[in-house]
This record gives sequence, structure tokens and C-alpha cells, in this order.
Amino acid sequence: MIVLIFFFVLLWDEAQSWGFKNGVLHNSIWLERAAGVYHREARAGKYQLTYAEAKAVCEYEGGQLATYQQLEAARKIGFHVCAAGWMAKGRVGYPIVKAGSSCGFGKTGIVDYGIRLNRSERWDVYCYNPHAKECGGIFTDAKHIFKSPGYPNEYENKLICYWHIRLKYGQRIHLQFLDFDVEEDTACMADFLEVYDSYDDVTGFVGRYCGDELPDDIISTGNLMTLKFLSDASVTAGGFQIKYVAVDPPSKSDKKNATSQGNTHFLSGKFGIM
Repeated sequence: MIVLIFFFVLLWDEAQSWGFKNGVLHNSIWLERAAGVYHREARAGKYQLTYAEAKAVCEYEGGQLATYQQLEAARKIGFHVCAAGWMAKGRVGYPIVKAGSSCGFGKTGIVDYGIRLNRSERWDVYCYNPHAKECGGIFTDAKHIFKSPGYPNEYENKLICYWHIRLKYGQRIHLQFLDFDVEEDTACMADFLEVYDSYDDVTGFVGRYCGDELPDDIISTGNLMTLKFLSDASVTAGGFQIKYVAVDPPSKSDKKNATSQGNTHFLSGKFGIM
């Protein structure tokens, strides 16, 4: 009887740490450890890494291939990437938070391709390094300021960083660029920051930015937004500092006034997920 009560207490404590806080899915148990899981793709693009190359990418950054359990822990606090990647022991899969027809076969969880016998197959990679430099993240607070790695110093070469913003259902995200200095070229093909009006970099493309001119403010269609930063192997720059705040949907008059002022980019559409 005493043993049963003990296990009940453990389960209750765990259940209490899960659930929705201010309308956002949250799990305090895994938050710190899950923050060390991140997605990487080859500089040449999506699905270009063999198992050996994927392992080398993680180790070069001081990390290791993420385990299935580490990836699942990250997924449970909102880590959603629509790209299959290598994990430890030659396993391949990707984490899905929001079910959709275009990714994840309409299901949530880890889309698991299993342990691959052919280690020469080419995928992305999921790394784990709880002590890595800040490069990307998952934000659920109503407001936050985030920066490029090393800011206000110059960022490093060969970076691929993702920032995912996920607010309460019914809110929008007002994105404001406080400082911006990214290597400039005509087509923004060297270093660039991309903004997506969605929870991944597959749909909802808003724009690609480089140079030292501050981009206009952006307001999302719903409660989800993704930013992707990539730097090449040569020139770097001062980086950026970006602020976001949660806002209520703008009225028609707000849209008209902001458009006439030319400083805010309103996106129209449906809200995202809770």
C-alpha cells in the first residue's frame, strides 16, 4: 500500500508539470534538457549528410547525435521541424507538434524511419549539446528579445540557427528589428535571415533579409512564426537584435494607418495552433 501511494505521488507530480500554461503547451521537466536539441542541415541544402558527416557536424560544435528520447523530449515542449535527420545509432526521424497533411502524415510525435542499414543515405541531423552557444531557440513568452550568436560582436561563419515563436491561440506576433547588420550581397545568397509565418521553414515564407538596413516590422497571421539565420564560410558582420511582442489582431483601421505610415507589414490569414 505504501509503495502504491509513493508511485501515485510521483505520477501526480509529473502530471502537474505538464499541461497548458497561459494557453501554451509546457513541460517544466524537460525544458532545460530539451533546449540542447537542435536541427542542422548541410550548407549545400536539405538532405545532404551521410551518417558519418552528420556525426561530424555535431562533434565539430562540441555536441553529439541526439537520441530518440532527447528529440521526443524537445518535441514535447514545442520543437517542430519538418525535416528528417540522423539521430544516435543510425536512426532517422523528425519531430512533429502540429499535425498536417504536408508533413508528418497527419500525425504528431516522432516520425520514425527506424535504424538505417545504409549509412550512406543522405538526411539532415539532430544534435544534442546543452552547453552549445546560443543559436536559435523556442520562445513562448508574451515578449522577448533575441540576438544573433555573439551579438554585439560579429557572428561566426557556417551557422544555421532557427528561432521558433509560439504564443497563445488568438494572439499575433509583432516582430521588430532593433539592430540589423548581415553580410550584404545582391540576392542575399551569402548570409541571410529568413522569416516564415508558420512553425517551420516549409510554408509561410515572408522574406529574406541581409545588409544593414532595418527591415520593416512584421505582424504574423497567427500565433506562430519561424526565423532562420544562415551564414556562409567567409565574411561576417555585426549581427542583429530582434524583439517580438504578443498583440491582439489588428482592426481594419489599424491596418490602414500602418500601411499609410509604411513601417509595419501586416499579414492576413488564419490563426495557428494552441
